[in-house]
Amino acid sequence: MTSLTVNNQPIRYRLSPDTPLLWALRDASNLTGTKYGCGTGDCGACTVDIDGRARRSCQVPIGAIEGSVVTTIEGLSRDRSHPVQQAFLAANVSQCGYCIPGMVMAAAALLRHDADPSEATIRAGITNLCRCGIYPRLVEAIQRAARAQRGEETIPAAPLPAIEPADAARAVPALTPAIAQDDAR
Repeated sequence: MTSLTVNNQPIRYRLSPDTPLLWALRDASNLTGTKYGCGTGDCGACTVDIDGRARRSCQVPIGAIEGSVVTTIEGLSRDRSHPVQQAFLAANVSQCGYCIPGMVMAAAALLRHDADPSEATIRAGITNLCRCGIYPRLVEAIQRAARAQRGEETIPAAPLPAIEPADAARAVPALTPAIAQDDAR
């Protein structure tokens, strides 16, 4: 068994130590905000924070990070109050949205290590791919999040999620009797 702290919760995975962290998070922990993109570590859709560094979870076997602290998009801020999340929403960074969780995690890690990144630093540090081409808005959003973290700017609060986070993971309700009867025919 591999023991990790995931989103501030101790977790013991009963999976092969060779299992990529991506699949442990998605399949065993039901943390589906971390996306599968390429499986080769090139696209960054699966980026999470491992011990304070942005890492591509598809390339990290859980056995290699025994005892580590992992933060996923779900653990960054469930109410979207993190400055990076607020800046992404305020700048309308998302288009299809598939790459956004990985981008947010990479940006949050970058800002933890560089409180005032230049455009060149952001472009070099955020190597995640986006097929929709959000890069100009991405750079401005990260710089705005940095200003917010430094207390130089206030970003309007992001709207609350449309559903309660606890409801997002609840079980699918049982079939209604009418549907169950139709299925029995």
